[in-house]
Amino acid sequence: MTVQIALLRSVNVAGYGRLAMADLKAMMTKLGFTAETVIQSGNLVFASPRLGDAKLEALLEKEAGNALGITTDFFVRTLNEWRAILKTNPFPKEAKTDPGHLILMTLKKAPSRAEVEAVRAAIKGPERIEANGREAYIVYPAGVGTSKLSGALIERKLDTRGTARNWNTVVRLLAAAEKYG
Repeated sequence: MTVQIALLRSVNVAGYGRLAMADLKAMMTKLGFTAETVIQSGNLVFASPRLGDAKLEALLEKEAGNALGITTDFFVRTLNEWRAILKTNPFPKEAKTDPGHLILMTLKKAPSRAEVEAVRAAIKGPERIEANGREAYIVYPAGVGTSKLSGALIERKLDTRGTARNWNTVVRLLAAAEKYG
């Protein structure tokens, strides 16, 4: 079995995409996965005989539509991939001193260097962005809520869809997944 972490896009955010985590867990159980939810914003830790690839994401997206009546993206990473995400964080100082303003955005595809540069060119404030594979790391020193660097802008410039979690949640997901692995 492979321990995996799945992030759902736009679930239980500001009243949008309302989904009971018990229903999500029940869907996973029906599919034969041992799963637990972490926080209320669409985070799963589960064990699966399948690897964390596009086929698994597509299966989960289809089942969420059928069983739960929601349309959302799933971003699945194995426990080892999640460990690497934490290890390769280009902003270790912010992870320690201000984890609430360090954001991890998991992406459907790895952006090109030119796409990351396009995001940097669009930044009007103190924000910073780095990308590594299918992850983008963004620092919002003045806070996410007041920033002009929105998720929609990042997705548009990177030409891919993503979902974001603050560093506190990233670390919490690792701790939950470590229990399985």
